[in-house]
Amino acid sequence: MIVVMREGASAGQIEHVVERLVEDGFKVHRTTGNTQIILAGVGRPDSFDVKEYEVLDGVTEAYRISSPYKLAGRNFAPEGTVIRFPNGVSVGGEEVVVMAGPCAVESREQLFASAAIVKHAGGQFLRGGAFKPRSSPYSFQGMGLDGLKLLREAGDTTGLLIITEVMEIAQIETILPYTDCFQVGARNMQNFNLLRELGQVRKPVLLKRGPAATVEELLLSSEYILAGGNYKVMLCERGIKTFETYTRNTMDISAIPVVKKLSHLPIIGDPSHGSGRRDLVAAMARAALAAGADGLIIEVHPNPEKAVSDGAQTLFPEQLEALMGELRAIAPALGRRLAG
Repeated sequence: MIVVMREGASAGQIEHVVERLVEDGFKVHRTTGNTQIILAGVGRPDSFDVKEYEVLDGVTEAYRISSPYKLAGRNFAPEGTVIRFPNGVSVGGEEVVVMAGPCAVESREQLFASAAIVKHAGGQFLRGGAFKPRSSPYSFQGMGLDGLKLLREAGDTTGLLIITEVMEIAQIETILPYTDCFQVGARNMQNFNLLRELGQVRKPVLLKRGPAATVEELLLSSEYILAGGNYKVMLCERGIKTFETYTRNTMDISAIPVVKKLSHLPIIGDPSHGSGRRDLVAAMARAALAAGADGLIIEVHPNPEKAVSDGAQTLFPEQLEALMGELRAIAPALGRRLAG
C-alpha cells in the first residue's frame, strides 16, 4: 500500500501513520519527493481497508499497490530515483554517466592504462572484474583480491568511481572496501540470497537483466535489494537470448522506456554484452541513450585483441573517444547532457 502524506505534514503526523502501518503488520519504507513524503507498506498478505488510512491526519491519499513489485514501482518514487555518489556524480538525473573499462583486471599495467583511457574520454566509472564468472572452468577467473586492490588504487589515482562484480555472499565483505558500486551479473539476477544480503549493504548496486528474464522478473529481483532497505539500485539492460545468432545477445532497447515507465530506478544500457560485437557497440550505445538510458557501461581495453576475455566486444581507445563525442552531440537533443 502507498500512503502519500500532505505537503507540510508534521513529523508527528508522519510518525503516527508509520506506527499505524507497523501495528497493522506492514513493513514501512519511506521516500521523500520534492514536496511530499511517501510511505510504502509492504509484507502484509491479508486484506485491509485503505479508507482507514485515507482519513488519518496529514494523509493526502492512500491506495493499494497493484503490481507485484511494491518498492521498485514508480508509485514509490514518482519523480524518479537519483543515486548520488560522494564525489558528486549522480545517476538518474539530467546527466548521463559512462562506466567503462576492461572485462577483467588482468595486470597493473593493463588496468592503469584502461583507467587513463576512460578518464581521458570523459567517463565517470572504471569497470573491471576482479572475480569473473566464466562459462568454462578453464577460462581466466580473475585476479581476486589483488585485482580489487588494483581497482581501488586506479580509482583513487584517476578520480574515477569503481564498479565491480560480486558473485556470491562471501565476496561482499571482501569487495566492500574497494568498490563504489556492486555489480550483479546476468547469471546472478535471480540469486535471491545474494540479493537479500546486498539489501543490507548501504552502497549502490547495478543489477543486470538475466538473458532469459522478463522486465517484470528484473523488477522483482530488484525488490529483494530494496526490501532490505538499500534503495540505491540501478538496473541494466544487457541483452537477452533470442533465436538470432549473428549477435551474442539481442539488446532489448524497448526495455529501457518500459522500465522508465514502470519503475523509478535508473537504468543503464550495456551495448557491449547487448551485441557482443565491437562494430555494433556504438550504434547500440546511441540507441540506448535515445531510448532514455541514464548511463552506459562499455568495455574498453588498451589492446582488445590481447584481452583475456570478451575481446570481440571490447572497444579500442580511439573508438571510445569517438563514441563519447557522438553521445555529447546527441544528449542535448534529448534534454540530457553527459556527465563530466
